[in-house]
Amino acid sequence: MDIFKANNIEKHFGNTIALNEVSINVPEGSIYGLLGPNGAGKTTLLRIINQILAPDKGELFFFNRKLKSDDIFQIGYLPEERGLYKKMKVGEQALYLAQLKGVPKKEALKKLKYWFEKFEIQTWWNKKIEELSKGMQQKIQFIITILHGPALIIFDEPFSGFDPINTSLLKKEVLSLRDKGATIIFSTHDMASVEELCDHITLINKSKTILEGKINDIRNTYKSNTFEIGYKGSPEKVKSLPAGDFELVGHMIEDNTNYARIKVNKSLKKNELLALLIPEIQITSFRELLPNMNEIFIKVVEKYQDITN
Repeated sequence: MDIFKANNIEKHFGNTIALNEVSINVPEGSIYGLLGPNGAGKTTLLRIINQILAPDKGELFFFNRKLKSDDIFQIGYLPEERGLYKKMKVGEQALYLAQLKGVPKKEALKKLKYWFEKFEIQTWWNKKIEELSKGMQQKIQFIITILHGPALIIFDEPFSGFDPINTSLLKKEVLSLRDKGATIIFSTHDMASVEELCDHITLINKSKTILEGKINDIRNTYKSNTFEIGYKGSPEKVKSLPAGDFELVGHMIEDNTNYARIKVNKSLKKNELLALLIPEIQITSFRELLPNMNEIFIKVVEKYQDITN
């Protein structure tokens, strides 16, 4: 079941089109990547989902019914632009914002104690926000975002300002939230995190959807029929194989093993490629090389820009 749907959303700011008939379907219990270059319209869509902005056209659905104003209590939102009160103490602010989301004070204190201990930040309770680094503030806002147990959590560049250790810590928490039943919309420019975390993605560029689907399906769609073969034997055996249905596009040696990258024509099956190689070399590994999301992102965006320019 889709926990959230946005159908043909349009948003204009004067003569500027921020969103042009954008639709997304977010399956329950998934991590959904919302991607795009700067200015594509991602943040505008996130603000519409949170009812900070209203769409000019289109419909929003939450649990198969139209989105209502009080659904905000079932949504957690961590914006890219951080919104903590700098002069306020950490604990006081976290408690205040938790109660705004409908968490009773006693329950909020208990949950905050759990998270502060888990992140080992108990000593931050009486510090002012302005005394904390950007990464430390981000941890506080992460806790505040998820404290009320929202069914839908929206993270906009959640790892901004984090070192690799804290990024890894938060990624584990994001996956844990998903495993416990939460649905997550995740907006980022970090394509490695997209591959690591997301099940589905939508790519927006110049206010329009230009790519959407499951990560694995998209990577298979854009594959180039290139394989990496690890082998023992003479590299000359591989390099001298007759060209035709395949070509050698790369070669390297690592730990006394040769690795050849071979691009094949679509008509040549994997078993037929292996049948050509086995008489010549001792194969130790064989895998198809799929493009990563960063490569796909660049390729799709550049192609769309060429079409629209």
